[in-house]
Amino acid sequence: MLNSMYSGVSGMRGFQTKLDVIGNNIANVNTVGYQKSRVLFEDMLSQSVAGNSVNSMQVGLGSSVSAINMVDSPGSPMTTGVQTDLSIQGDGYFRVKAGADGQEFLARSGSFQLNAAGELVTTQGYNVLDEDDQPITGIGQINSIDRDGNITFTDVDGTPQAPIKLGIGTVTNPAGLNKVGNSLFLVTDKSGELDTEPGLPEGSRVVAGQLEMSNVDLTEEFTEMIVAQRGFQANSRVITTSDEILQEIVNLKR
Repeated sequence: MLNSMYSGVSGMRGFQTKLDVIGNNIANVNTVGYQKSRVLFEDMLSQSVAGNSVNSMQVGLGSSVSAINMVDSPGSPMTTGVQTDLSIQGDGYFRVKAGADGQEFLARSGSFQLNAAGELVTTQGYNVLDEDDQPITGIGQINSIDRDGNITFTDVDGTPQAPIKLGIGTVTNPAGLNKVGNSLFLVTDKSGELDTEPGLPEGSRVVAGQLEMSNVDLTEEFTEMIVAQRGFQANSRVITTSDEILQEIVNLKR
């Protein structure tokens, strides 16, 4: 079979994956804390052609997806005026935990609220952690949240308590985090170990009454979608042309 047919098939598969990623990005354009993804391609093996040319004579065998990377860039801020809506300007992730013995996740989405038990939780009910890896509990009313993540509050009896500091974590390679849904991320070997040193990374600050929206740029996504669509069509045409050539070869025997 013609190598061009294999190349066309691999190209269609790659552009289909790219369209899948673009579609997901567009679907999450209004998702709080969503980090967009991008697809990278690489060429496949090349076949050497016999000859005495000065330069290498090789024919490529198509392309494949080399990586689908998460783009770690800040999304646009949206002011809500809700005191428990938080955003991080700069590096860092909020740390949340699914129950007392549950798994720990990271989040750029700071859409938090107080439940009936006085716990600061996510919209899924996961506990928000403080800098000592403990769930933030015992809150009756929040008075203020400063730029360093210090929560000033009173307990359920109205008694002022010592401030609690939000737990903020960082990783060496944010693109290596695994998306697990609900705008949450899971630390992996590729992301590096979670750094939970007290305080925020240099140059970062917490903003109350504000949420970080998706970092998806619709103009960019639509442009990439057109490129992917044309690439898919072009590779489809390569397969059609290769099929016509094979048909001509078969007809030569008749």
